[in-house]
Amino acid sequence: MRPPFPPAGDESGAVGDSRTPRTPVLGTPATDATPPVPPPGTAPPGSSPSPDAVSGAPVPVATAPAAAAPGGAAHREPPPTTAAIALRGLPARRQPEVPTPAVPSGLSDDPEWYRTAVFYEVMLRTFADSAGGGSGDLPGLIQRLDYLQWLGVDCLWLPPFYPSPLRDGGYDVADYTAVAPQYGTLDDFRTLVTECHRRGMRIVVDLVMNHTSDQHPWFQASRSDPEGPYGDFYVWSDDNTRYQDARIIFVDTETSNWTFDPVRRQYFWHRFFGHQPDLNFENPRVVDAMLDVARFWLHLGVDGFRLDAVPYLFEAEGTNCENLPETHEFLRKVRRVIDEEFPGRIMLAEANQWPEDVVHYFGTDDEPECHMCFHFPVMPRIYYALRDQRATQIVDILADTPPIPAGGQWSTFLRNHDELTLEMVSTEERASMYGWYAPDSRMRANVGIRRRLAPLLDNSRKEIELAHALLLSLPGSPCLYYGDEIGMGDNIWLADRDAVRTPMQWTPDRNAGFSTADPGKLYLPLVQSLVYHYGNVNVESQLAQPTSLLHWVHGMLAVRRQHPALGLGTFEVVPCDNESVLAFLRRTDDETILVVANLAATARAATVTLPGRAGATARDVFGGSHFPDVRPDGTMVFTLGSREFYWLELTAP
Repeated sequence: MRPPFPPAGDESGAVGDSRTPRTPVLGTPATDATPPVPPPGTAPPGSSPSPDAVSGAPVPVATAPAAAAPGGAAHREPPPTTAAIALRGLPARRQPEVPTPAVPSGLSDDPEWYRTAVFYEVMLRTFADSAGGGSGDLPGLIQRLDYLQWLGVDCLWLPPFYPSPLRDGGYDVADYTAVAPQYGTLDDFRTLVTECHRRGMRIVVDLVMNHTSDQHPWFQASRSDPEGPYGDFYVWSDDNTRYQDARIIFVDTETSNWTFDPVRRQYFWHRFFGHQPDLNFENPRVVDAMLDVARFWLHLGVDGFRLDAVPYLFEAEGTNCENLPETHEFLRKVRRVIDEEFPGRIMLAEANQWPEDVVHYFGTDDEPECHMCFHFPVMPRIYYALRDQRATQIVDILADTPPIPAGGQWSTFLRNHDELTLEMVSTEERASMYGWYAPDSRMRANVGIRRRLAPLLDNSRKEIELAHALLLSLPGSPCLYYGDEIGMGDNIWLADRDAVRTPMQWTPDRNAGFSTADPGKLYLPLVQSLVYHYGNVNVESQLAQPTSLLHWVHGMLAVRRQHPALGLGTFEVVPCDNESVLAFLRRTDDETILVVANLAATARAATVTLPGRAGATARDVFGGSHFPDVRPDGTMVFTLGSREFYWLELTAP
């Protein structure tokens, strides 16, 4: 069966020889470096017959004589006007053909679907432009859902797509219940939800509760009418001396958590940028308004929320204004609303804290809060272990991770959507990681590193695969960042986090198949570096290579789906006599998976001890090959090459 994507062109090859420069036909707008395709069995006027793609026989060509102008000169039509192009419609982009995925019967009814899910972060602006405006949009994402389904994604995570001044990537929200016009309409969003669910995928969106943009109507009303209904929607003060124990988060741009407003003639409180005033959750009307926002999107069908910056919702003198009891009380209220009115939807807390602090955001069995929480500290330790070539860092942080309530799940990632954050490491460890991964100061942002996965690991296929293998097997539901599955590069010459938010690279054609716009209109330039140029790194070329990184990631996600223990199982580090080798068990009542990984750059031999498993058989989950049984003394001996790993299914004798 042919994939649902439109064909690249006449399969006879009439699109043109790659040795011949491609020239747009006069009178039609240029597309992704591919001229308009004639009907099957014909070729453009003036072209030569092309061999049939199957038989090699020439294909008959329909030709048309050029109109002659007076004096014998050829007459050419004038270029069309912009209005004429708009009326005729933009030509379709050429899209890579993905293998046709099996169409599931819709969503499963498992209320704990998130515990085995693979999440995929897709920024609307970056993914696919359907309108030729130079910026991605909802219809463009809808057109690419078959690719994401084939890849093996269970749930999409959409960062903010609300109306915004875009001074903080959309996290400066100016309207909570609308779609920014450049991305589409609410009807487009409804279509996206419907199409995701039809394919068995879910969708989670960002709910930015802590703050708004200073352009939000609530703030404009609050600053202009202090006695009005929105006067106390934000935290105001006559001076900037309150809450002095609260740290400044963005130390590279902010000098205070207070900013003076010349309209109201008071200071407003903000934990992030000075253009993002914090909402006042001490005001019951703010709580009700935020619950109404959540209900709005849940009624549209979203499957949950990533709760942005939840530790900072409340303030209190004499504290650091983080993780306060009032915050947990509010989250319990949100959870009750969701469980009672929208069962099966989830709350994912973004709390960049140590595990002993974050674990409280799960709540308890009797008073639950969030279904999931990000595990920030495990991320930098994966990278540290790859350069330190020892498993100690990973083992220690997981040993310091408290148990979580039944039904809870960690969320893990290889970067906090677009940054390798280094807040949860020591000063010495941070200095080492800057030296290893960000030798150029342009690679750094705030307290972290703004680089993509492939450049971070010097495009080492072995290290990229090992990092993914750990992400997919350590405790938690993994979240992938768009483009990492093909090894996209970054552009450190762009400002701030734009370095890692460049357009998705679909094809080697113009604009990498992302958009039909003039290249100068793209919201950001494409990556054109020597190693990561979109002509080399793109979905189409990797689909054509069975051994590509894209096919490898697709295969890994398929294998993980077949082994629920990697999502639901308990986690147990097992003794190993080589500090470069990490070995652990993931176990449920139905299966036990042994993971063994060599973090060193050279080959290693290791003896792994498996207490109580003498005589167990071991089978490789990828190829099905059998390994030697566990010895009578409960040990297994492994020889691993550089950055190699095993996933073995253990079966009792």
